[in-house]
Amino acid sequence: MSKITAVIDIGSNSARMAIFERTSRFGFHLVKEIKSRVRISEDTYKNDGYLQPVPMERAFNALREFLVLAKQLKARKILCVATSATRDAPNRLDFINRVKRELKLNIKVIDGEKEALFGAVSALNLLDIKNAITIDVGGGSTECAIIKDGKIEKLISLKLGTIRLKELFFDKKASIDEIKEFINQELKRLSDDFKSDCVIGIGGTVRAISKSFMKTYKYPLNSIHGFEYDLEKERDRIEKIIKSETADLCDLNIKKDRVDTIREGALIFSMLTDMFEAKRVITAGAGVREGVFLNDLLRNSNRKFPENFNLSVNSLLDRFVRSEYQRVSNHNQKLALELFDKLKPLHNLDESFKKHIRYAIKLVRVGNRLSFYNASRDSSYFILSNLTYGFSHRDRVLISTLIKFAEKKLPKESDIREFKDILPQVESIRWLSFIIILAESINADLSNKKVEFEIVDKAISIKSKASLYLAKESIKVIEKPASIVVDFKDLG
Repeated sequence: MSKITAVIDIGSNSARMAIFERTSRFGFHLVKEIKSRVRISEDTYKNDGYLQPVPMERAFNALREFLVLAKQLKARKILCVATSATRDAPNRLDFINRVKRELKLNIKVIDGEKEALFGAVSALNLLDIKNAITIDVGGGSTECAIIKDGKIEKLISLKLGTIRLKELFFDKKASIDEIKEFINQELKRLSDDFKSDCVIGIGGTVRAISKSFMKTYKYPLNSIHGFEYDLEKERDRIEKIIKSETADLCDLNIKKDRVDTIREGALIFSMLTDMFEAKRVITAGAGVREGVFLNDLLRNSNRKFPENFNLSVNSLLDRFVRSEYQRVSNHNQKLALELFDKLKPLHNLDESFKKHIRYAIKLVRVGNRLSFYNASRDSSYFILSNLTYGFSHRDRVLISTLIKFAEKKLPKESDIREFKDILPQVESIRWLSFIIILAESINADLSNKKVEFEIVDKAISIKSKASLYLAKESIKVIEKPASIVVDFKDLG
């Protein structure tokens, strides 16, 4: 695969391009993302599915400039797919052949199941999920996939989309009962195994709904990918979106570029989640474009990252952490996890927190490349924004907080006030921070010395045959989460 790859997705509503740069065999990061609201499907559904001249011209112009941008960023591979509106159009070859002839770009028209597959591939690899159903509400169609035990099991594409419903029903002021009957007829194609407590919401419609909730509740983390909510608590809000007049949607924190199709999308989403008996929604910031890229990247790996591989972590390590520090972090993780186990009678923390310790130690030196003297602070902010894939929002905020306090000072209640609804109790965070600081301090000279720990009552003995002179100095000034004594024993 080329080092820099551009992926173009010509959807019914928007044309989008994402440009990815590889950092290692499986590591990559997003270089650029751009979209144009070409609405290639405009007026197609009231014209027997035929693409109309003006929308085709908009799409052509957007693609031409996408290619200029891709060339400027030195993309060596360009993958371009088109979805519902184009695949359903009897005159699609007029558009496809013109693009190929004049722009030298090959458009691959994908069927509905392949579109569902790409959405599921991105969800499976870029979210921390094993069991869920994906729902990708688009302009012309809606794709769903069952993910069970970490495998993609069933795919379906439904002829239900925001623009399709808009032109066939909403623009004609059809009754809500008539629209629901149309949707229900299409939903009959779903088999009985489309049931799950958790749904993954993909696409602009679902993201717009999630963003409205985030804005309404003044959610502290400005990141749509991984945002979760309890569906039962938000049913009434979704119903309000469906029933609102267009002019009133901005009062529900719906963005202006979505007000003309959000009611249609919310209705499809609501009826699907009802049928699936879903209780929880996880929002995906990634979709078809990422799925196309991952399908190409992982074509020899069964469309999945290797076990225990995390894209965000590995991409950050590839770009910002020296290999010498990566070896040190492996040793420090072992020290910290042993300390966690030894100190369990004192802290009584759940085993799941070991994950946060491991990743905090892995990433604690990311900030060194940004600003050495403010490394912990810079690492924390940078990781909060960039630890996007494979983590819940709670995981991201906690790991970022542990890195921010990975030196001598432990966090206080006032330090975590902004994220208090996402983070665990401050006492738990102080224990986790202390364990990380202690492990890092023991290995102050980065030599990965062997040590042993002994915990008696509230005293920690650190034993080693090697000199721990720097460690002793560092540990003298460490703040502690409880009345603990730390001493050293020379096994010389």
